[in-house]
Amino acid sequence: MNTTLIDYAKTALSCLDLTELSDQCQASDVVALCVKAIGQHSSGVNIGQVAAVCVWPAFVAQARSLLPNTIEVAAVVNFPSGQEPLNQVKTDIQTIRDGGGTEVDCVFPYQDLMAGQEATCLEFLKQVRVACSGMRLKLILETGAMQEPSLIAKACEIGLLAGVDFLKTSTGKIPQGASLEAAEILLTALQQSGRASQLGFKPSGGIKTVQDAQKYIDLSAKIVGSDFINAAHFRIGASGIWNDIASILGAQASSTNSVAASQNPHY
Repeated sequence: MNTTLIDYAKTALSCLDLTELSDQCQASDVVALCVKAIGQHSSGVNIGQVAAVCVWPAFVAQARSLLPNTIEVAAVVNFPSGQEPLNQVKTDIQTIRDGGGTEVDCVFPYQDLMAGQEATCLEFLKQVRVACSGMRLKLILETGAMQEPSLIAKACEIGLLAGVDFLKTSTGKIPQGASLEAAEILLTALQQSGRASQLGFKPSGGIKTVQDAQKYIDLSAKIVGSDFINAAHFRIGASGIWNDIASILGAQASSTNSVAASQNPHY
């Protein structure tokens, strides 16, 4: 097993927002998600905890009840269309708060921005920021829909002006998810803001393997700095990647246990 890959797997796990946002999500799916989140591998080895779980607002209270306080509970609003009425978004945020959630992932009203309504977007996000007082606010830009680099940069500018905490690439609900090109725009905006030490970045959408995650970890370290790569500043939004992480870290743990047992017959 490649040690470097193991290191990346550990980093990805510690920065993972383990996600369950299927349209058919049920309470049993949230239970399964939380079992993974605390690190329970089918081999019986505990591979370690994720940074957070991300669910629909209706499942926040359940997830919070199943997890230790060391794992954050996030939920999505204005998701995935970016066109929910503000009153509904505020209601969902209150549901998250009441359920014990600590993080909100809100979709940027990107279709309004594409229509040239910058002021509308800013006002919307300012009100969302107030509603999310005391909670971490991650802004989902849906970069795959905007595509144009200048438009993505403008969305970053509006989001940071409104006071969001994280810039996030994608919902994972449209064909184009995270891309390194879009990630570079978001990370550059964070770096140029002069407040990168207080902000964060979250690639999401299509990140399925540790090798996928490695590209975003390396890019973030290159643009913002290696000190940025921790759960306070860097998250990976994904569901399937946990299986790849678990296969790598589970195999490592099994190998370590086997070596220890061979060296100590009483192990």
